[in-house]
Amino acid sequence: MQSQSLCAVAAIGLSLALSASANANVSIEKTGGKICISTDGLPNHATGTFPNRGNPHSIRARNARYCVTANPKKGSRAREQRGAIGIGLNGVVIRPGTADYWDPNSRRGFSRDRSSGWNLEGMGASDLLGLDSNNAHVDQRGLYHYHGVPKGLLGSVSGSHIGYAADGIEIHYIGNRAKSGYRLKSGTRPSGPGGRYDGTYVQDWEYAGGGTLDRCNGGMLNGEYVYFATTTFPFYPRCLWGSASADFRR
Repeated sequence: MQSQSLCAVAAIGLSLALSASANANVSIEKTGGKICISTDGLPNHATGTFPNRGNPHSIRARNARYCVTANPKKGSRAREQRGAIGIGLNGVVIRPGTADYWDPNSRRGFSRDRSSGWNLEGMGASDLLGLDSNNAHVDQRGLYHYHGVPKGLLGSVSGSHIGYAADGIEIHYIGNRAKSGYRLKSGTRPSGPGGRYDGTYVQDWEYAGGGTLDRCNGGMLNGEYVYFATTTFPFYPRCLWGSASADFRR
């Protein structure tokens, strides 16, 4: 990335640390060819009430340090990235996917059993999963994390840069100027939960191009390749063109 961009990141990180609420603590530094974000995992904005009907977990501080390369390179092969795909400049993990699958034998209608092949989509099943107004909820460890674009984070940064992907490439939000190339499939599901494709499951979507972004939700911005957060699927990149930091494979 350009040195000017790194300076901006440092300034944003300092600003966030100073303006964050008493429940949030984050610092950003460039060291040894890496950009490192140290965080307690708590956001610098209000959250919903947890536990709630769709989410039985309570928010807890979880001190962690996430480092990514300061000199990312876009490779020629996209690699699927499950779990955490990046981190916001406020120290909150970005994890758009879920580990839940359609399961007719479960009380809630879904479980961690992957055998059905129908993976619950975080934003598409937001009510079932108890997401708050910042499109986030809490996992079993107490870790608060984003599934979609968080208004609270957008209001605390200057400019479009909101975070880093696990491969070090920046994540930006520019509203409707970045258009996803994914679309809902037409017709009805041939198996599993049945019914029309409505976005409840990852398998309801297909990449058809036609937008401004590639299959990893990336594109050019001011002469640099970056990923984008979008208000439509996939919301954040689900694949990465670079090598993911081991810090995101915990």
